[in-house]
Amino acid sequence: MGDKYKDSKLAPNPGRNTETPVSEIPVDKLKVPKGFKVEVWASGMPGARAMVRGDKGKIYIGTRGLGRVYEVTDAGDKRTSRIVIDKLTQPSGVAMQGSTLYVMAIDKALRFDDIENKPDVKPVDLTAKFNLPPEQHHNWKYLAFGPDKKLYVPFGAPCNICEPSKEYAQIRRYDPDGSNMEVIATGVRNTQGFDWHPKTGELWFTDHGRDWAGDDGPQDELNRIPKTGLNFGYPYCHAAGTVDPDIKKADACKDVTKPVALMGPHSAVMGVKFYTGDMFPAAYKNTMFIARKGSWNRTKKLGYDVVHAVPSADGKSVKMTPFLTGFLDEKEQKFHGRPAYVMQMPDGALLVSDEQLGAIYRISYASAAAKKK
Repeated sequence: MGDKYKDSKLAPNPGRNTETPVSEIPVDKLKVPKGFKVEVWASGMPGARAMVRGDKGKIYIGTRGLGRVYEVTDAGDKRTSRIVIDKLTQPSGVAMQGSTLYVMAIDKALRFDDIENKPDVKPVDLTAKFNLPPEQHHNWKYLAFGPDKKLYVPFGAPCNICEPSKEYAQIRRYDPDGSNMEVIATGVRNTQGFDWHPKTGELWFTDHGRDWAGDDGPQDELNRIPKTGLNFGYPYCHAAGTVDPDIKKADACKDVTKPVALMGPHSAVMGVKFYTGDMFPAAYKNTMFIARKGSWNRTKKLGYDVVHAVPSADGKSVKMTPFLTGFLDEKEQKFHGRPAYVMQMPDGALLVSDEQLGAIYRISYASAAAKKK
């Protein structure tokens, strides 16, 4: 690529590169609403990001920094983990179809057929079919299969701010074998999480605002896609209508789809998950949990939490409240953990990955009736 993609102010690789002992994970500092409980469910997976669960109950976790994908087996009273594959280039993208695992790194697309039953299975290389563009910046992936059985894949901007070539700053979907590619949204700088509304089927996604344009903006975003082909503004228009100060264009925000909600400046908003379980109170049904990993270059740190977001009936606004907090010491401006992704378990509990400490937390709810037993 040419000079337009050069950027010397890249975000550092996330998390620690060594395992964090359970004794050093300050779960006692974490706070959840009354009636909820948070505990360390698994640990020892540096850089843990996206999580997916297979039909047999094994959980697979993508990472960035160390190039690993982990498998976690739940034995009931304890969890054990192993490395499925190592030395990939930022393999944060994982998705499951039955017991088959899909892994996407910057330059690799791999499929592990029936991995839950065949732990030593050799991956099928699908890289050529997916035609992955080469730039690393913002091209670590989040993967998910949609209600249409298609595999959805983002391709972030190859820079902090630039006019990217046509294969970047978009969300695509494919058939599982990498065929029939379709671009469903453009102007998307760096989405690291999306999910589908359980009732409307609409895709909602988070997106990172650009850096080095001030502490207070542009803000990160929560967006929805009511139809394909929408443009979400990058690189000319950000957030709720902020015109970029460096990349100029006449009528920069014309025909741009604005966010449903602003998620805070440089908060590094990550995974979003609609809750469909029965463990939590009924008010949580069909609402979202959104992880904000936390700012890395803001003067006053922001994020480092999981928020609860309730969409309006028309999907045009949300009401947000804190849910999982305590990762950030506001007074000292020090953090001890960076929540990245949320996954719902079959019993309705939530798992939250901590990229900084390589831990996974389990959040459960005990009703008043259950507590009396």
